[in-house]
Amino acid sequence: MKIQLEEIHPDSDSSFHLLLTPHLSDVFLWHYHPEYEIVYIEGANGTRHVGEHISRYEGSDLVFIGPNIPHLNFDYGVKTEHQKVVVQLKSDFLGTAFWQAPECQAIADLFERARSGVSFYGETKHAVGQQLKQLAQLPPFERLLQLLTIFKTLAVSAESSSLQGKAVTNAYNLSEQLRLKRVNQFIADNYTRKIDIPEVAATANLTDAAFCRYFKRMTQLTFTQFVNQYRVNQAQNLLLSNHTVTEASMACGFESLSYFNKIFRRITGENPIQFKKRHRI
Repeated sequence: MKIQLEEIHPDSDSSFHLLLTPHLSDVFLWHYHPEYEIVYIEGANGTRHVGEHISRYEGSDLVFIGPNIPHLNFDYGVKTEHQKVVVQLKSDFLGTAFWQAPECQAIADLFERARSGVSFYGETKHAVGQQLKQLAQLPPFERLLQLLTIFKTLAVSAESSSLQGKAVTNAYNLSEQLRLKRVNQFIADNYTRKIDIPEVAATANLTDAAFCRYFKRMTQLTFTQFVNQYRVNQAQNLLLSNHTVTEASMACGFESLSYFNKIFRRITGENPIQFKKRHRI
């Protein structure tokens, strides 16, 4: 049974689709669609999984995702009361000529950046999050103006990070989605220790060789690359919580401090000490 592309239609009185806190916390929805998507979630700690990028967000998150980038629903596994706003729109939701206007150049550039996924932080995340929460209460015309204002704020903000996502070229079938769910859960439960390919392959009901081929096809990463990226993202959260580099390394399953430093630099472009200093910890 094949997963169908998520069919998204504009609301009856709007050129885009607006969702408020869809209840999907118990659903592992690894999916994609041809529409752009803005996601803001507040009052939750969860997993940000967009394409090859995996990390944790704490308290709130704001992401702008381009067409056909596979992503996990941001409220998966969230147990706390939270609010979530999702805006879904086609690239030409205002017509193709609109984006060619010189006044819209910055926003057009933002949409191009979103093709790899962009996350926002700091005051931008807070301000835009509040604006997104107001959308549902606005009349249709004012709602559109508010959305354009949001795009302008995101376009000029320096508080952003690329998620380096890649669009998919083919649909995943249901059994692959469920298998990936089991593998993700296994990693989340066991990343603090050494994980051998045979045990995770058994979780996926595949031979070692078949698992490695499957995992690379699904994530565009080897299993080791994927786990190391997950561990580094978890280590960043610990470093932001004032843990030492050694504590973060040991807590995230790295076998030696030197290997942790090497992988951390490879993935982030800086060593853990530089990361701590940059965030003034």
